[in-house]
Amino acid sequence: MCDLDDHGAAGLERLPDDEYVLDTPFVRDFVADVERQIVLAATPAEACASLRPAFADLLARRDWLPEEYQRDVPDSGMGGGIGQWLLYRSADRSLSLFSLVVPPGSKTPIHDHLAWGLIGLYRGNQDEEIYHRGEGALELARRRPLVPGDHYVLLPPTDDVHCVRTTSELTSVSIHLLANDTGCVWRHTFDEQTGEARPFRSGYANAACRPEESLATAECA
Repeated sequence: MCDLDDHGAAGLERLPDDEYVLDTPFVRDFVADVERQIVLAATPAEACASLRPAFADLLARRDWLPEEYQRDVPDSGMGGGIGQWLLYRSADRSLSLFSLVVPPGSKTPIHDHLAWGLIGLYRGNQDEEIYHRGEGALELARRRPLVPGDHYVLLPPTDDVHCVRTTSELTSVSIHLLANDTGCVWRHTFDEQTGEARPFRSGYANAACRPEESLATAECA
């Protein structure tokens, strides 16, 4: 598996500056707090634990995420109108904040993240299916319903492979705070029957990835 300290940034060029697509005092204060907590933490697990209170507050507040970052994307590379909207990414590509929008009835591919961090539901309802990789086919480890405010920790390889489906009539919006530039790294989708992994880059609806950036990240899984 990938080295967690690498943050999934292998093969990605450094940006000129930190990129605040949603540039508000609230987001800047949140990111600054996240960066302070990461510096103080000895491990990814410790970082995630220290970040949970601020992340829970992020999910509870209704006034910081504009509607434009809660829209579906009809021509999305993920299919089903699923949209991934970048809000922030660090210049070294080791941290990103983004919203994932899943229309009613749509389901993401089974995929991994190759990054530690936090994911939580901001709007709507979802069912999450978590898979374990064994020999051959994937094993469905557990299924859980999610409601607004629910959030969970990713610490690869534990519970890093999953898919989510919107179960509400309202489009679901989840917030991701992950230790890589998730939309631009090459990661994986998985065939449910055979377990076959395929290179996958989800992209962002509102930010570009360099086409020449390599497959190095996906190949380390």
